[in-house]
Order: sequence, then structure tokens, then C-alpha cells
Amino acid sequence: MDSSVPLVLLLLMYSSIIVEAQLKVYDLRATDLPTVILLTTDAYVTVSSGSTSLGKTSVRYNDPNPWWEEEFSYFYAEENDMLTLEVWDLDLLFDDQLGVCQRQLKVGTYQHDCFLTKGGTLHYTYTLG
Repeated sequence: MDSSVPLVLLLLMYSSIIVEAQLKVYDLRATDLPTVILLTTDAYVTVSSGSTSLGKTSVRYNDPNPWWEEEFSYFYAEENDMLTLEVWDLDLLFDDQLGVCQRQLKVGTYQHDCFLTKGGTLHYTYTLG
């Protein structure tokens, strides 16, 4: 029976290691963002996992179909954490939120389309593993 104790300890250590996984969010692009009186959206995206901010993209000026090159990584993500992407329109006084995309993380690679409340669609890919 004593020989099973090291095996149990090894399994407990292994299970605590695989709980946390690397999250990678990439291939962010939007289509058909709204235009207001001849002014095209100056869009950017903020990315967070749970309560941790992973950062934001650069601003794509005057582009209703922007694509962002930034990739976001987070080494302490867990399955079932909430991934949140917020799409914003940069303005002089305060930025307008175009929509929020939320997804519960699962292990693997997934591509998603998110329909924004003020018009347009955000496309993105994430990998958790």
C-alpha cells in the first residue's frame, strides 16, 4: 500500500499543472462596422481573460473592415474562464463601445464570429492548450 502514495502525489502534482494553460487570442478582424454621417469607425479591441486585461489592439482609422496584427497571450488561463473582447470606436471626448463578445474558454482552437450591438461583426480565433 505504501507504494501507491508516491503515485497519488504524482497524480495530484500533474493535475495541478494541467489546470492552467496558455491562452492565445489572434486573427482579430471586423467587418461592416457602422458609419455615422460619413465618418468611418476608428476601431480598436480590448481583450481580457477573467478579470485580467491582456491589452488592446492598435486603432485602425477610417476602416469599416479592420484587421489587427496583434496577438495576445496569457499563461494562467483556465478552462471555463470567460474571454471578453470589447470593440471600441475612438472619439475625441470618450470612446463609444460598439459591442462586447464573451466566450467561455474550452481547450482547443476555435474561430468565432460575434455580432456587435451597434452593427458589424468581430471575427477572432483563440487557442487554449
